[in-house]
Amino acid sequence: MLETHYEHIILLEKNVPIIAGTDVKVSELVLEHIAYDLSAEELKYRHQYLTLGKICSALAYYWDHQEEIDTYIEQHFQGVDQILVDQLRRTAGPPTLKERLRTRGLI
Repeated sequence: MLETHYEHIILLEKNVPIIAGTDVKVSELVLEHIAYDLSAEELKYRHQYLTLGKICSALAYYWDHQEEIDTYIEQHFQGVDQILVDQLRRTAGPPTLKERLRTRGLI
């Protein structure tokens, strides 16, 4: 692990930033912040084991490294999407005759 200039942020292998003393990735907290439009105080309410200082440090780290974290998030979700698609294809079984005809434009 590497320390950063952010008091509560450390870097794991491949430079993945996490909140010190936890296994919470900065990207995970940021996703909640953006997706649900949560303030630091609202994040604190949801994650009572985190201090407001740790949350603010994570958000500050994100704003200072937004491009690389956004890229990490995008790559992560592309991989997750492909895994889900593959799982659905395996569990769905072969398409029905009606589905095959529809994809060929025959019905």
